[in-house]
Amino acid sequence: MLSRTLLCMLIACAIAGCRSAQDEQSIEIFVIVDGRETRLSSTRDLTVDQVLAGARIELGPRDRISHPLVSPAVDGMTITIKRVAEKEVCERQEIAFQRRLLPKEGLPAGKREPGRAGVTGIREVCYRVMLEDEAEVERIQLGLPTTVREPEAEIVYIGASNAIQPVPIEGRISYINHENVWTITANAANKRQLTWRHRLDGLVFHQREDGKRLIFTSETNETDDFFNELWFVDAEGHLEPKRMTPTDVLFAAWRPGAGNEFAYSTGERSLGASGWKALNNLWLMVFDLESGRTLAIEEVLPESGGGVYGWWGKNFAWSPRGDKMAWVQADAFGLVDFENKRLTPLMQHAVFHTAGDWVWFSPLSWSIDGQLLGAVAHGAPLADEPAESSPVFDVVVASADGRFTASLRFSAGMWAAPAFSPNTAPTGAEANRGYLAWLQAREPHNSMNSDYDLMLADRDGSNQRRLFPPPGEAGIRKRTLGAQARDFVWSPDGRFIALIYEGNLWLLEVETRASVQVTFDGESSNPVWTR
Repeated sequence: MLSRTLLCMLIACAIAGCRSAQDEQSIEIFVIVDGRETRLSSTRDLTVDQVLAGARIELGPRDRISHPLVSPAVDGMTITIKRVAEKEVCERQEIAFQRRLLPKEGLPAGKREPGRAGVTGIREVCYRVMLEDEAEVERIQLGLPTTVREPEAEIVYIGASNAIQPVPIEGRISYINHENVWTITANAANKRQLTWRHRLDGLVFHQREDGKRLIFTSETNETDDFFNELWFVDAEGHLEPKRMTPTDVLFAAWRPGAGNEFAYSTGERSLGASGWKALNNLWLMVFDLESGRTLAIEEVLPESGGGVYGWWGKNFAWSPRGDKMAWVQADAFGLVDFENKRLTPLMQHAVFHTAGDWVWFSPLSWSIDGQLLGAVAHGAPLADEPAESSPVFDVVVASADGRFTASLRFSAGMWAAPAFSPNTAPTGAEANRGYLAWLQAREPHNSMNSDYDLMLADRDGSNQRRLFPPPGEAGIRKRTLGAQARDFVWSPDGRFIALIYEGNLWLLEVETRASVQVTFDGESSNPVWTR
């Protein structure tokens, strides 16, 4: 009995041992990670975390796993791991350019001419990109796109209207259009182009008193040594334009009464926004009218720092007889003392802080007898603002002998640019007679950006009245901040004013206020008018 019982126990133990051995047999687990499937075997109970650790599979902080790490591993389990990564990607995209049709003087009405090829712009857009097993699953834009290169419009020129009233004029009007020289004689419809291959920068554009010669500055890409060149051209078109010796010229003007002499001032190339740094010098040059060769040169003012905002430079203006010269800078104007080679101030005022890369100062105008000088002066503050921030700009007149200065119009505006007319007295009259014209800001305390009206008064400032534009029309607006060129000029006989209005040249008869549009492409500037 005992033997039978022992035998049964041995058999039971054997069976139990077999079951225990079976229970300790390995289990199979499959892990899919990094693009491949791995088969793992184990003989003991494990968690998912232990399985991965035993297989030396590391999880990244963003990785996604199909089972919780604390889950028990079971036979036949498939554990899937997705590698998750994040990166920043920046892409460049094209910005299509537009096509612009622009009117142009000199082309027959309606005819088209290629102007400039368009340039595709580029913008950069950055994204945060989520990847699962290196495949993109999500993309989020970071901020706004950044423009790397602005598109440049394709320009096609189309002939502007030539329907101009043939208004008779005295003398010669010249102006800049599409960076080249144009001129008008006899009547307003008689327009003629004098240069074709230049790029006038507008710093110098001056016509000799007899109307036969012009000097101008033109940009150049041929060298980095200077930013412009000085040229002269025969206004009657008999000679090709000739380049002169001076370069980096900021001012130049013919001397009245001296057919081949002019004054000029220079600067030097600079990395600043203006592209130049003024030297605040002044020279007189005599040159050959056929070749442009220098015959004589004299230094009037040596190089200097030029005072407040001297880097912008000065402007100058000859008196009608050429015996005196006025100067103007950011905080004053006065006369050049040729004998002692220095500047004598007539009036000083606070500089105007433009908060930009340009400097404001006024154009100058001499009365026909050379006794008075008209300008704009920066006025006193209206309230508690700093003097350099005052919005007040007054039309003032100073006597050339320094005896007095007078304000003729309070708060006319920074672009007022007063201009004395030629003598309008009848031939043989004993005394000169004339007018003073200026631009009056419609918003005097916001005159930098204001529209303006052309005003007229007697020479002493009395009898003020509005000339142009007609009531209800948009005003005259300054197109280039910092530019010293006038937007209007008197005719030699004082009957007309030529002005730039909305980029076009207009003629205005002073007595009747009748106006005639002369150009139609919106690209005219820098009018000059002499006999």
